[in-house]
Amino acid sequence: MHTLGYEGRDPGGFLAELVAARVTTLVDVRELPSSRRRGFSKTALAESLRAAGIEYVHERQLGNPKPLRDAWKAGDAERGAAGYRAHLAAASGGRLDALAERVAQGGVCLMCVERDASDCHRSILVEAVAERIPGLDVRHL
Repeated sequence: MHTLGYEGRDPGGFLAELVAARVTTLVDVRELPSSRRRGFSKTALAESLRAAGIEYVHERQLGNPKPLRDAWKAGDAERGAAGYRAHLAAASGGRLDALAERVAQGGVCLMCVERDASDCHRSILVEAVAERIPGLDVRHL
């Protein structure tokens, strides 16, 4: 499994990284799949991925709610992470299990904004998926 944040990347370079990593499915884990950065909003991103033979999946329920994103941005990553873990436990339904099933098939990359996965809820999602898939190999692109 891979993860990738688009912060500081251009759409072409982002897509090239996915292709080089042999990603077949990009799972967008933003709560709101819109962006001020051209090429990274849901429709434009899905179209460019489709043209490259990569499936686009948006998992809104696995997104990080705004109050928790705000905690991270304010430098309170501990509160943001704890809140996101609680959000996953309460609101994700079967989405984590479905994500783990998809990851087990291979070729999956989780995508969000933040370049560094350790500063993003992607790291917590990786932990949750790794609990379901022991020995999971994860690469943060």
